[in-house]
Amino acid sequence: MVLQAREGFLITSPQARVLVATAVPVERDAVARAFASPAAEVRLPGVILHRTGAYDLLAAGVGPALAAASTAAALTAAALDGTPYGLVVSAGIAGGFAPDAPVGSLVVADDIVAADLGAETADGFLPVTELGFGTVSHRPPESLVRDLVAATGARAGTVLTVSTVTGSVVRSAELRARHPRALAEAMEGFGVAEAAAAHGTPVVEVRAVSNPVGPRDRAAWRIGDALTALTEGFGKLAPVLESWESA
Repeated sequence: MVLQAREGFLITSPQARVLVATAVPVERDAVARAFASPAAEVRLPGVILHRTGAYDLLAAGVGPALAAASTAAALTAAALDGTPYGLVVSAGIAGGFAPDAPVGSLVVADDIVAADLGAETADGFLPVTELGFGTVSHRPPESLVRDLVAATGARAGTVLTVSTVTGSVVRSAELRARHPRALAEAMEGFGVAEAAAAHGTPVVEVRAVSNPVGPRDRAAWRIGDALTALTEGFGKLAPVLESWESA
């Protein structure tokens, strides 16, 4: 196996595998439909993978904590087995900030941000970094983001990770004011990215927009359309992920 450096990470090539972490099984299955071969179930301590070719698909759970724990378990198992992953992809559906990320569109994160990790103060929100701790951002490899956008026509921008889904115009406006490049919000990307960073593995986040960020209006949700967009997107993403890994 050949080892090579890529934008600060050590990538295994060409045999390296890709871990795709979604929140729930329906998202995992949408990704799986992009591949010709059926996925085989692989049971490991703490996680169940669905393996198809070079891809291991994981329904990691809802929220950043469970997503981080499940992703870390899969990464650790692969490392101990001597077959570490070359790339981690956080994937699924998300809320999109109108008008930049309309329902049905695909978003690729060039910045994965923990939007509500910090403290409320009399002067407003302070991210945890301004309190002297940790990090609130993980940036995927620029070349990979660029190639994924070119292959799919997706929009590139910040994807926010929140622990509480936005449900009001006020909250949506606050998030956009703090993160003007935000295109979407979801609940797992930063947790997946933290686990990947702990293993020195590059990460990217891909989201299909199912609803506008703002007041909760179930009538406006298009989950089926977003899952279809996720399947179609991964059909175009997969060759890029494989060529990027082996380049």
